[in-house]
Amino acid sequence: MASFDVVEICAGAGGQALGLEKAGFEHALAVELDQNACNTLRENRPSWKVEQGDVASWDTWNPGDYEGVGLLAGGVPCPPFTIAGKQLGATDERDLFAWAVELVGVVRPKAVLLENVRGLSMPRFAGYRQHVLDRLAALGYVASWQLLQASDFGVPQLRPRFVLVAMKPEDAQYFTWPEPVSITPTVADAIVDLMGANGWEGAQSWARKARRIAPTIVGGSKKHGGADLGPTRAKRAWAEMGVDALGVADEAPMPGASYNVGPKLTCDMVARIQGWSDEYPWTFTGRKTTKYRQIGNAFPPPVAAALGGRIMLALRHQGVPTQREPIDHDPIYKALRAQDDYVTFNQLVRAVGRPMDVPEVERRISLLSRDFNIDVREDKSGPAYRLGAFRAFVGQEDHDRHERFMKYRARIS
Repeated sequence: MASFDVVEICAGAGGQALGLEKAGFEHALAVELDQNACNTLRENRPSWKVEQGDVASWDTWNPGDYEGVGLLAGGVPCPPFTIAGKQLGATDERDLFAWAVELVGVVRPKAVLLENVRGLSMPRFAGYRQHVLDRLAALGYVASWQLLQASDFGVPQLRPRFVLVAMKPEDAQYFTWPEPVSITPTVADAIVDLMGANGWEGAQSWARKARRIAPTIVGGSKKHGGADLGPTRAKRAWAEMGVDALGVADEAPMPGASYNVGPKLTCDMVARIQGWSDEYPWTFTGRKTTKYRQIGNAFPPPVAAALGGRIMLALRHQGVPTQREPIDHDPIYKALRAQDDYVTFNQLVRAVGRPMDVPEVERRISLLSRDFNIDVREDKSGPAYRLGAFRAFVGQEDHDRHERFMKYRARIS
């Protein structure tokens, strides 16, 4: 049976890597900016080739050396799209999604797997998503997006992730998204043994409050300080489960311990809630806060394994082939992109195929203008619009991403 290798960009501490390995992929290369995460990768898989540095720099690796790899995968930085952030998208120095799409044209992998936060699925980024689909189609790939919940794949937390899978047409017809598992463990199921590891008498009583799915683990960043389980709403949800979310503990509760809210989680407990287990064993290097960031920012291994398994089946042409219909994410973007000249309001309405008033069009154009240069011209019949350049970094040597990246590199994680 054919084997397939994978190049993983922005590999982090190995959540996606471990899942893809479980699905049968062999790592040809893992590239990661953070030194601590690289240490963890090397600790767990000494035989893997791990490169540390800016993934978009030729000083770190040469993508052309991996042309024809089985899978190009990665979890490019989330802050450009996160709902809690500024949603700068293409103008954020951390945005590598568009660059990763252009990387496909160099590496020419058989399949592509890129994941990011739920914010990328929002209307704000409809034009960005449409650009990605159109660009991949121009490169000869059939691509689609799907919002997946980690809790649907045996991980005891919500953790929605927006996933892009792209394959060549002959393989894409065999790809189907993974189906949810029948049973997902609760937080209590996942970590009650760790809560009682030091003999704490309250472990079973605590477990009765924690028989539910956790909110999304938030890994945090170098910019925002130490380990913390999330924003205010998440902290309230943790408190209802008897967990103090204001930090991470060094060890499990000791005998006789009592708490107002409940004990804090240890890094080992957080790792279990993130999907690491006896089935997905892994060791994290570094001090407590460093470990927590690695764990909290990772892609849950069981979700990666489920996706990797379906990609592997498609590459082996196993299953029933089906024709997949493309989905339009932004018809206004498509209408503008189809013309080299200005497009009038009336032309846009006809192209979209449904009634729209000027305020709605202006709102959609305003969203597009955050990621694309758009010229607006007023004439007797009303406004007309012309789509200009994509503002994202796609590999340009003169893009201001480089200057901003170097300026903020110490806080990028």
